[in-house]
Amino acid sequence: MKKLYFAALIYMITGLLSGIYYRELTKAMSFHGTTMLSLLHTHLLILGMFFFLILIVMEKLFSFTNNKLFPMFFWTYNVGVIWTVTLMVIHGTRDVLGASSGPAIAGMAGMGHIILSIGLVLFFIILKDALFPKPSENS
Repeated sequence: MKKLYFAALIYMITGLLSGIYYRELTKAMSFHGTTMLSLLHTHLLILGMFFFLILIVMEKLFSFTNNKLFPMFFWTYNVGVIWTVTLMVIHGTRDVLGASSGPAIAGMAGMGHIILSIGLVLFFIILKDALFPKPSENS
């Protein structure tokens, strides 16, 4: 439960800071175009803070952190989110600074999405086990 709380807290802090970073960098550079930085704030708050706040409520109902797959889900999901938003920061900052972002950055961002997707698949396996326990587990 503490892991879920601290994950939500850290994502809340980084989500809010990312909004400040976006605002201040674009203002300092007089940038008025489209950038990945504008999406960063929302990604961190939804995929991070809100997701883990919902998991806290679900943990109270299902105790799914006891599932043997939970640590793998937790770390895979977090690596996926962090990887994805890190590449968003790099891509967005390069856009604001006028530097081009090549295909390598797009490819690495895609890898972050794949890792995040693996984490979500693990979560749904854990959720299925919590919602539909095997008959031998109920006895």
